[in-house]
Amino acid sequence: MTRGAAVDKLAARLQAASEFMREHDDFLVVSHVQPDGDAVSSTLAVGWMLAQLGKTYTMINEGRLPAKFSYLPNYERVLSFTEQAPSRLFRHVISVDCADYARIGKVSELFAEGAKLLNIDHHPTNDGFGACQLIVPDASATVEILYDLAVQMGFALDTDFGRCIYTGLLTDTGGFRYASVGPKVMQIAADLLKLGVNGHELAEAALEKMTVPQMKLLQKGLSTLRFSDDRKIAWVHISLEDMAAIQAESEDMDGLVNYPRNVEGVLVGLMFKQRGPLSWKISLRSNTVNVAEIAQKFGGGGHIRAAGCTVEGELQEVTERVVREVGSMLT
Repeated sequence: MTRGAAVDKLAARLQAASEFMREHDDFLVVSHVQPDGDAVSSTLAVGWMLAQLGKTYTMINEGRLPAKFSYLPNYERVLSFTEQAPSRLFRHVISVDCADYARIGKVSELFAEGAKLLNIDHHPTNDGFGACQLIVPDASATVEILYDLAVQMGFALDTDFGRCIYTGLLTDTGGFRYASVGPKVMQIAADLLKLGVNGHELAEAALEKMTVPQMKLLQKGLSTLRFSDDRKIAWVHISLEDMAAIQAESEDMDGLVNYPRNVEGVLVGLMFKQRGPLSWKISLRSNTVNVAEIAQKFGGGGHIRAAGCTVEGELQEVTERVVREVGSMLT
């Protein structure tokens, strides 16, 4: 596809998403289970956009949002399905940052039969679910797509919207350090700073501060650090027993997988997080290897340099299977 054709295709998808939001009402806005900064920010950014259009909407996630993002505007309006599920169904849905339908989780129980869904996402492995798709794999974060959509729709941007977009960019680019960062991302960040967004404060809140449980999980995780024989693969694990002993939440594991990845000579870093007696959620990170391809072999997906999957079995068996698969990619 030529660059001109790609630009035209994106413009058409932005227009279709704009029409979806303008033509319908009473929306349910959802993001993926165990939401990260981009998912939380994208949810709130869509809520802001719907408010500008005078639409009614409900924002929800399967669980609670990470407390570290409570500084974002309207954070408290996002419901937890497990605690505050609405008693009715919705006919119009906007999903953000969900690579596949399953990532919506139990919230999908609120979708009416025949509900129309707008799928806004940046994962290359997105399977194209929904009646309308705004999927931009080249985007650094879903909030980058939402920024383009807001501009296309002619909204007068303010600092509330800007804080959401800036936070999503910060968290999904590792503080503007990942390969996904190009001139466009930095231009958006510059425009948001001109708008009055305090970038340094957001970076401190989203990236720098650590809870006590998060620090204890880091200590525990690093004590389990192991390497493949050639030291090109490194991994850590956290068990349910560890989580209970530390009284940690899932959000406290954010960033832990980066430590094995960052060891000199390591090409792929892994983190094994126990989800059940025989269930492990695996995060994969790399600076050079297509880990999304590895994750897909185990039924997962994600980005080229950051992906995830869930594998059933005992820890030793699961570790050996995954490390062996990663090793085969490196030979």
